[in-house]
Amino acid sequence: MTQPFEPNGAGKGRLAAQQGQPLGMVIEGSVANGVEIRLDPDVSVEQIKVGTFVTLQGSNNRFFGVVTDVGLGSTDPRMKYTPLPADDPFVIQALQGTVAFGTVSVLPQLTMPDVMGDDQGPAAAKSIPAHFSRAFTASQEDVETVFGSEEDGNFWIGSPLDMETKLCLDLGELVKRSMGVFGKSGTGKTFLTRLLLAGILQNGEASSLIFDMHSEYGWQGQDTDKGVTVKGLKQLFGAKVSTFTLDEEHSRRRGLSTDETVHLGFNHVEPEDVELLRESLNLSEVAASAAYNLREKFGEDNWLKDFLDTGKNGSLLELAEELQVNAGALRALYNRMQRFTRHGFMVEHSRVDTAAQMIEHLERGQHVVLEFGRYGDDEAAYILVSNLITRRIHRKYVEAKESAMGGAGKEPRPLVIVIEEAHKFLNSAVASQTIFGIIARELRKYNVTLMVIDQRPSGIDSEVLSQVGTRFS
Repeated sequence: MTQPFEPNGAGKGRLAAQQGQPLGMVIEGSVANGVEIRLDPDVSVEQIKVGTFVTLQGSNNRFFGVVTDVGLGSTDPRMKYTPLPADDPFVIQALQGTVAFGTVSVLPQLTMPDVMGDDQGPAAAKSIPAHFSRAFTASQEDVETVFGSEEDGNFWIGSPLDMETKLCLDLGELVKRSMGVFGKSGTGKTFLTRLLLAGILQNGEASSLIFDMHSEYGWQGQDTDKGVTVKGLKQLFGAKVSTFTLDEEHSRRRGLSTDETVHLGFNHVEPEDVELLRESLNLSEVAASAAYNLREKFGEDNWLKDFLDTGKNGSLLELAEELQVNAGALRALYNRMQRFTRHGFMVEHSRVDTAAQMIEHLERGQHVVLEFGRYGDDEAAYILVSNLITRRIHRKYVEAKESAMGGAGKEPRPLVIVIEEAHKFLNSAVASQTIFGIIARELRKYNVTLMVIDQRPSGIDSEVLSQVGTRFS
C-alpha cells in the first residue's frame, strides 16, 4: 500500500511523492555509518529484513537506502535485568513501542528528486536526513526511479526482497564498466551470471567472451539444488552464440557439436603467463622469473619448446649455469611446465590464431563460450588459457581502437570478458602484471570490460575492486 506524504510541510505547493508503508523515524546516524530508525509501535520488527529497500523523507531531500541491520532497543536499561510477566498481554502491549521498541539501521545510498518526472535523477547520497525524518518501505515508483522500468527498455532481472516490483537494469550502462558477481558457493552466482548474460545477448549492446570453467553456460547447465538441467545460452539464442571447446571428446560424450576446437601452441605462451601461474604451480619467484631468461636465450616463439626439449635431453644443469639461474629453480619450472604437454589442447606449434577466430565471431555480433571440458578442474590450465587468449584479444582490440581513432577503421564492438575464480587473476601479488588487471584499470578505454565471478572478493586487489562499477552479491 502506498500513500502520499507531505514532509514537515516542506512539500506544500508541489506534487507529493508516493511513499510505501510507514516504518518509523530517524533518531540518530552519520554519513559514514548510516542512520538508525525507531520503528512505529504498530510496525513489527519481524516484518523488516536486512536488504529491504527504504526511503527516508527529509525536509528538502528524499533518500533511497537499504536496511543493513535490525535490532531491539529500550528507554529503560533495567529491562535487561528485571523479569517481566511475559504471560500478561496488557503489560507487554503497554511496553511495546514505548519503553521497548524495534530499530533498523539504514545506509542511504542515493538522493532522489521529491517530484517524480524531474530531469534530475538519483545522485549519490552525501548527507543524511534530519532527526525525526520519516522512513518508509520503498514503493514501486521509488524502485523504478532508481533502477528504471521495463517499459523504458531496461532488463528485468528479478524483484526486491518482499516486493512484487520488477527490478530492472540498464544494460547499456552496465557493460560500460567492469562488474562483479560475488557470493558463497550455492548462493546462485551461476544462475545470476547466466541471467545477466542472457540480458546482454538480448540487448545487443555488447558481445561477451565466457571462459566457461565447468560447461555451465554453453548448451546447458546444471541446477544442483533441484538436480535438473537448465538451458544454456546456445539453446536459448542459437546462432547468436558460438561455442569453442578445449575438449572435443567431452563435447561428443554429451552429444553436442561445437563451432571450433581450440589448440594452443607453446609458441603462444609468454613468461607473463608463468608469472600468473606461480601460486597454482607452487613456483618460487626465482623459478617463475627464469622464464624471462629463457625467452631471452631461445627467442619469443621457441623458448618454451626449446626449454622442454633441453630438459628431456638432461641438460638442465648446463642451461642453469649458462643462464646463471639456480638449478633447483630451473628444474622446478621444467617439472611444472612439463605437465602441460599432457593436455590435449596444447601442441608444440600452432599456426591457428584462436584469438583471431574468436574476434571474427565477436565482430559479427556473436557471443563466444569457451568450454574447458575435463580441464575445467585444472586450475592452472584455466588460468593459462584464459590469460593467454585474453591478452591476445586485448592486443587486437587496442590496435583496432587506435586505428579507429586515427580514422583508418571502425570502432571495435564492446566486449565483456567473463572469468570465474577471479581472485586467482586479480590478487594483489599479480594484478598489476596480468592482462585482467590492466583491463580493469583501463575502464572501457579500449571497449573491453570484465565480468568477474568469485566466492572470495576479499582476495581481489583493492585497486582493481574499486574499478568494478556494479557489484552483485
